[in-house]
Amino acid sequence: MDVVPLLFLVAGSAAVAGVARRTPVPAPLLLVAAGLAVSYVPGVPAYALDPGVVLPLLLPPLLYTSASDSSYLDLRAQLRPVALLSVGYVLFATFVVGWAAYLLVPGLPLTAALVLGAVVAPPDAVAATAVARRVGLPSRITTILQGESLLNDATAITAYRVALAAAVGEGATWAGGVGEFLIAAIGGVGIGLVVMAPLHWLRTHLKEALLQNTLSLLIPFVAYGVAEQVHASGVLAVVTVALYLGHRAWEVDFATRLQEEAVWKMVAFVLESSVFALIGLQLPVVLGGLGTYSGPEAAWYAVAVFLVVVAARFVWVYPAAFLPRLLSRRIREREENPTWRGAMVTAWAGMRGVVSLAIAFSIPVTLHDGGPFPKRNLLLFLTFTTVIGTLVVQGLTLPPLIRLLKFPDRDTRAETLAEANAQAQASLAAERRLEELLADERNALPPPLADRLRTVLERRRNSVWERLGQANPVTGESVDDTYRRLSRDVISAEREVFVRLRDGRYIDDEMLRTLLRRLDLEEAAAYREAA
Repeated sequence: MDVVPLLFLVAGSAAVAGVARRTPVPAPLLLVAAGLAVSYVPGVPAYALDPGVVLPLLLPPLLYTSASDSSYLDLRAQLRPVALLSVGYVLFATFVVGWAAYLLVPGLPLTAALVLGAVVAPPDAVAATAVARRVGLPSRITTILQGESLLNDATAITAYRVALAAAVGEGATWAGGVGEFLIAAIGGVGIGLVVMAPLHWLRTHLKEALLQNTLSLLIPFVAYGVAEQVHASGVLAVVTVALYLGHRAWEVDFATRLQEEAVWKMVAFVLESSVFALIGLQLPVVLGGLGTYSGPEAAWYAVAVFLVVVAARFVWVYPAAFLPRLLSRRIREREENPTWRGAMVTAWAGMRGVVSLAIAFSIPVTLHDGGPFPKRNLLLFLTFTTVIGTLVVQGLTLPPLIRLLKFPDRDTRAETLAEANAQAQASLAAERRLEELLADERNALPPPLADRLRTVLERRRNSVWERLGQANPVTGESVDDTYRRLSRDVISAEREVFVRLRDGRYIDDEMLRTLLRRLDLEEAAAYREAA
């Protein structure tokens, strides 16, 4: 295997993503644009997107990191709108887009058109999360979009399999399709429920952080692989496990959480960057297979399918947001009232991504009777243009749309007060527990050390309240900023002395690493205290 193209892909996409952090353009859009531009540079290798790699190797960790960062309680509170989008909308879009393509493209069978509908139906988890992080959406809308993008791949993949079976001549029926969907959904959730408790037990009983983090990296592949092995939804299995483990992450050792957070941030950054770059790099592969279709004809089909995809989401989202409240008193009493602004953003935030492309590339070349799959190359092209169109058009216009709609700003003061009250309750409980422990002669400590423990608790309790105070009149810094800067400066002074002692051979490198790690942990603690 030639590793140089892979190295260029990872390094190049990471560099572009790093540049995107210093621009107002969301990283997914800049990465796609860079992939499009680089795809025709002489000497750049062909990066053909292999569904056998993307679906089992890239999708599970991307879903896992997104789901584990989500809130199980928030998702449960928004379960109805999430289900309407992740199941109802995907099936609706499959039929609407499929029927439109059937009417639009001469000679395209309805079954093949439904394959295209299923392929482009699901908004992408990575795209939705990446853009939502940058634009600062209200929490309820962000939760709905994240929940939809986590679960809709399972619906789309199942719908694709049913439509594909009919297209290649396997004699699929509506009843069989519904049965397959139920088996995949129930089986995927069931597998997740079965494996999540043993995996969590292992996470809490392994004593070494390295082993725990190795297990963490394997978890999404285990859940996905077990579910797919029994023909259930690997997507739902991964999401179920990730939500459970994320909800109970507090039970895991602190060293594991610190390492795990750093490891998964790095993994998510590399995979997300590479995935969006890969989308742009597919341009030569897609265009090379168009064959007899002329430029204007193919462009017309692409624009028409893109418009249908965008319009279908609006047609679904607005009734789904408001009709249930009109029809059900229980929903009106239990759920927050949706607004037309929220529905507008939800309808416009329908970016497609790499999952659609991976599914499209898995369309077989031939039917069961040996004939060619009808219009396969055109379906690949339409999928590619829909993904690019939604990422560029909707991704670029979503931030200004949110600013134009003028959503209410978050009440940061109220959030800080809630945080301070929570910290105060926790600190008082910790202080009572500390006094109980110190009263036991087995826990006797010299007074300075006992006072140090009390000081740490007092500092932790007061730090959030200090955030509400006035800024430094000389520097303009908040109390938190000053505390963080002074902590960093005094620790840096210690670090320089340790290095100088090592260079003078007063201590060896092993001792230096031990001392530096201790300082790193203190600096991290000071940073988190003031954050």
